[in-house]
This record gives sequence, C-alpha cells and structure tokens, in this order.
Amino acid sequence: MVTPYLFAHTTCTEQLSSMHDVIAGFATSLALIVAIGSQNAFVLRQGIVRQHVLALVVFCALSDALLIIAGVAGGGALVQQYPEALEAARIGGAVFLAAYALFAARRALHPAALLPMDAPGLSLPAALATCFGFTFLNPHVYLDAVVLLGAVATQRGEAGRWWFGLGAASASLCWFAALGFGARLLRPVFARPMAWRLLDGFIAATMASLALMVWFGQGGVPTGV
Repeated sequence: MVTPYLFAHTTCTEQLSSMHDVIAGFATSLALIVAIGSQNAFVLRQGIVRQHVLALVVFCALSDALLIIAGVAGGGALVQQYPEALEAARIGGAVFLAAYALFAARRALHPAALLPMDAPGLSLPAALATCFGFTFLNPHVYLDAVVLLGAVATQRGEAGRWWFGLGAASASLCWFAALGFGARLLRPVFARPMAWRLLDGFIAATMASLALMVWFGQGGVPTGV
C-alpha cells in the first residue's frame, strides 16, 4: 500500500497535513460530481437495469482520475490556451446531448412491450461509447475537473496537491460505485412501466436542458455529466 508507506516516512504534522489535503480534495470533488447531469443519469439507468454497471463505474472513475491528474499536473493552463478545442467539444457535446434527449423522449412516449429490465439493452461497447460521449464531449468537465480542481490543488503546495488529487479521485470512485450499484435498490419502484416513462421523461428533459446550456455556453454544466 502506497499511502501507509508514505505515512511511515513523514512526521505527525505532515501526516495530518496530508490527510487534510485528501479530505479537502474529496469534499471539493464530491461537490462538483454530485449533481443532476447526463453522465449520472445514464449510470443510474444502467444501474437499475443491472447492465454493464462495473464497467461503467470503472470507466467513469478512471476518466475522472485522468482529468484530475491532468489538472493537478498543471494541465489547466494548457486547456485555457486552446479555446478552439473547447469550442469543438461544446458543439459536439450539445449535438450529442440533444440526440440522446430525443432517444429518451421516444422511450417515454412510446415504451417498448418489455420493461427495460427484461429487454436486451445496450451492448458493452455501445454503453461505453455513450458514457464516453457524456464524459468527454462536455466542455465544462475540462473547466471543472482540470482547470478548477487543478487551480485549487496547486494552492496546497508541491506535495499537498497530489494528496488533494488522490482525495478528488477517491470521491469520484465512491460516488459512481454508490450510484451504479446502489441503483438496484430502486428496482421494485421500476417494476411498473409508468415509473420508466417518468424516468425517461426526466432524463429527456435533463439532456435537452443541458444541450441548450452547452450550445449557448450558459453557466456551468454539472460535471457529473
């Protein structure tokens, strides 16, 4: 274990400081992740139907960890130097979110004969590709995970910023694991077709509103996208 090894070679004061950095990173990251967003809604739905949950949780956690590491390492300045890339992500993300909103609205208005829990569902590659779009086609994820978290981490010093990043990445893992695997507790509620119609209607409205926000560049789209 890396953490106990490092703690064994530091003073009590340094250990307390490191723990404070980890907790600060955990809390800051959790505040950004726990929001109604496209990525969270997708993971929740897949968790309810129990389809590719582990793969999606790992993908989301690793994606966030990659972005957080990039921010802690100083990638925020690099992101800000290339506004064209963020503009391309903005346009692509808006189109992607709008398309998924239409699919969700279609499911809500014209439900299938089988409940989603009994239907074949998405293949693993399709599920991961969809999650990839929700994650990396949102320009605000770079501003929040890379620029914002990176800036906060830098203020904690050379060693402290990496402990901060560890806490931030841990928060992402805990959140998506709880969301994906905890969603099964809602299965009794979604044993009725009307519950699925309401959920898909909510997802459609969420995706459509996020698509408009991204397209017009308004506010900060939740990074739990």
